[in-house]
Amino acid sequence: MPQPGPATVRSRVRIPLTFPDGYRAEAEVFTFHGLADGAEHLALALGTVPEGGTPLVRLHSECLTGDVFGSERCDCGPQLRESVERISEAGGYLLYLRQEGRGIGLYNKLDAYALQDSGLDTYDANTALGLPEDGRDYTAAAQMLAALGATGIDLLSNNPDKAAQLAGLDISVRHRVPTGVHLSPSNVRYLTAKVERTGHSIELSRLVG
Repeated sequence: MPQPGPATVRSRVRIPLTFPDGYRAEAEVFTFHGLADGAEHLALALGTVPEGGTPLVRLHSECLTGDVFGSERCDCGPQLRESVERISEAGGYLLYLRQEGRGIGLYNKLDAYALQDSGLDTYDANTALGLPEDGRDYTAAAQMLAALGATGIDLLSNNPDKAAQLAGLDISVRHRVPTGVHLSPSNVRYLTAKVERTGHSIELSRLVG
């Protein structure tokens, strides 16, 4: 994997966050120059990293349907809410990455949903559309972390590919910390496919028990 060039912080601004359940947090939001893919990714600094500590980091891919509209076809909205609270407590960064639908875009994601309704799982639906199962590249995320001085992190993620890509981009992942299991009747097949197809660290018994 090619090494990214340096990115620099473009701006920073404080934004108070309030979630539908009433949880509140204060974020310092960073924008960047020089990101490899040219997208407008954001980093939210939350809490305070203890002296000599390791920041807790979440790479969260944008999900309009889950993050904004509360769709239960995925677990993205609940993961975002959980991540903000856990990172606020531990100190670290939430990277909000503009990679809708595992990198295939919003319209393609909705087309994939239609194929899932006919029986395909989330990965086979993508490939049936001629798209990658997971098209995300975390080069820009590594650039953002380096620009923030966070080259050694704990990663809040169930996805082993995120840790593997970051390690290849000179970001040291000390621990991969799983998120909770955010189960609904509408996302059981989606979460099960993540476990069976790409080795996500989700307790399968919580899904099918």
